[in-house]
Amino acid sequence: MLGVTHNAESYLLRLAEALRSLNFEDVERLAELIYDRFCQEKMIFVFGNGGSALTASHFAEDLAKGTLSDSDLRQCCRPRIRVISLADNVGWITALANDLAYDQIFVQQLVNLAGEGDLALAISGSGNSANVVNAVRWANANGLVTFGLTGFDGGELRRIQQLGLHVPVYDMGMIEAIHSCVLHWVVDDLFARIHRQGRYQVYLPQEG
Repeated sequence: MLGVTHNAESYLLRLAEALRSLNFEDVERLAELIYDRFCQEKMIFVFGNGGSALTASHFAEDLAKGTLSDSDLRQCCRPRIRVISLADNVGWITALANDLAYDQIFVQQLVNLAGEGDLALAISGSGNSANVVNAVRWANANGLVTFGLTGFDGGELRRIQQLGLHVPVYDMGMIEAIHSCVLHWVVDDLFARIHRQGRYQVYLPQEG
């Protein structure tokens, strides 16, 4: 925990340095993947443990709601991103953990819900959570696209994922903060893509 030894200025400057070290092409690739799933009406499954479970829930909510305008929400007319956090169904998770094993809580949900071409977005600071790794292995074997968000050395998840974004930091708090920051940009980028705003705005030629 770097905040134990670093004051606020030092900690936040270290965080900024870590953000600058990211592969920004990988960040943009995630937005492109999700936009492609949206265009193809495919599902996006997000999952992780602990703080990463809450990041998964937050991101799923932002993708579902934050990519829509107020009028879209009220009129229910615009196509929407199909997304679910596998960390959110307490009944299903606890039944699987109790009756099978905790390392089955995500993969068993994918078996029920996922199809070829869907996206499995796995979030794990260590990259070694067995339930996350099991889900990604199944997704790889069953035609899903897999993308991992990792930290530390990336662990097993970084080795088996098809695509991913690695945060080369050895502090879980910073890793989780960076994952969250990146995903907020992804939501903004998707809003711009879907609504043709900002750098995606289409300029029509003027008549006459």
